[in-house]
Amino acid sequence: MTGQRILVTGAAGRIGRELRPRLARAGRTLRLLDVAGIEPAGPEENVETVRASFTDQDAIDAACRDVDAVLHLGGLAGETSWERIADINIDGTRRVLEAVRRQGVPRVVLASSIHAAGFHTRAEAADGVLPAAVPPRPDTYYGVSKAAIEALGALYHSRFGVDVTCLRIGAFRPRPLAPEDLAAWLSPGDAARLVEACLHAEPAAFRVLWGISRNTRRWWSLAEAEAIGYRPEDDAEHHLASILGSGTFGPTDLDPAEPRNFRVGACFCTMPLG
Repeated sequence: MTGQRILVTGAAGRIGRELRPRLARAGRTLRLLDVAGIEPAGPEENVETVRASFTDQDAIDAACRDVDAVLHLGGLAGETSWERIADINIDGTRRVLEAVRRQGVPRVVLASSIHAAGFHTRAEAADGVLPAAVPPRPDTYYGVSKAAIEALGALYHSRFGVDVTCLRIGAFRPRPLAPEDLAAWLSPGDAARLVEACLHAEPAAFRVLWGISRNTRRWWSLAEAEAIGYRPEDDAEHHLASILGSGTFGPTDLDPAEPRNFRVGACFCTMPLG
């Protein structure tokens, strides 16, 4: 799409740094927002940088002007106190969506998480596949915040017609590191492919999608993401030998009945709240 401008919040974060060079393309401008300084992450061209917090309503209003879509990656990426989670992840995302509404941005991609649905299990997966839009069953305060983000996205779609896609992102890293990653891994390359599909999906809708690669051991549905054009290429199974060879895990850790492999949220389901 010629002349497309995409606002990326949390652009200096772990996912943002990996996606920025992969989303750069001729005719597209990336407006990168982060409270931290933004260092180059590759051969980026047509980049605008904004040093600000998305929790600042005036700053996010200004950042949303004249953009075609918002990729909201900003926020706390793990469990912490309820007060911080609520302030940054929940109310901060509300401010982003309010800026989207005020500035007339037609499309938003929200970084949700598998932990919004962490207590769902393999026992609920019909024919071995768990649909992407299963109701929230959060496993932590962090998971609650991601469930709230999804609810906010649904609200702003229903009231204002914004195209909203919530990505229940799995184990995003360069390579899988643990047995549960064999199902949950999302490679950086596939993350970019998934975001591109979301940026071009038609017609305007509200969607919840699993953010995972084409993993041999996946038990979460890719059908919903494939319906909008997602074509994942990577498979965690190719890294099985390195996981078993790490000295930390053995073949028994791969048992589907093990809690880490049986629940969507794996070890998040037992960690202390807050």
